[in-house]
Amino acid sequence: MTECTIRPANADDLAGITEIYNQAIINTVATFDTEPKTPEEQRVWFNEHGDKYPILVAEQLGAIVGWASLSEWSDRRAYSDTAEISLYVAESHRGKGIGRKLSEVVIKAGREAGLHTLIARIAEGNASSIHIAESQGFEHIGIMREVGYKFGKLIDVYLMQILLDRSTG
Repeated sequence: MTECTIRPANADDLAGITEIYNQAIINTVATFDTEPKTPEEQRVWFNEHGDKYPILVAEQLGAIVGWASLSEWSDRRAYSDTAEISLYVAESHRGKGIGRKLSEVVIKAGREAGLHTLIARIAEGNASSIHIAESQGFEHIGIMREVGYKFGKLIDVYLMQILLDRSTG
């Protein structure tokens, strides 16, 4: 595998991020968005992130091949040290360790930002995402039954959590 670089995303990365995300929208249940995102929508999303809620990209040979983000879990103040992790890898680059590397670095960034808890919501059938989360120390905390409907099917979502100040790294 050609080595990839994990780095903070910048506005120039939005086209690559959006392409990967839109492919996930169209082809997978990794996201419950059902309509591809426009560049304008993605700019708004990008601008909602920063030091506490970073977006990272995996870059390989000048191309964005994956991305990860931490997003505000809730706008209620008591949740201010909790974030949701998102992770997407281009279909052509899956199974090469990029997702694991991205998750390691974004978890570290969350710890450095002073976050206490990360939550992952993973749709049923996404064994690779569950495996990555487990390998990083996430624990299963519940199942939301039939909360999504995509591709003509009701889908369960697995909730996973990691407490950053109790984990190693």
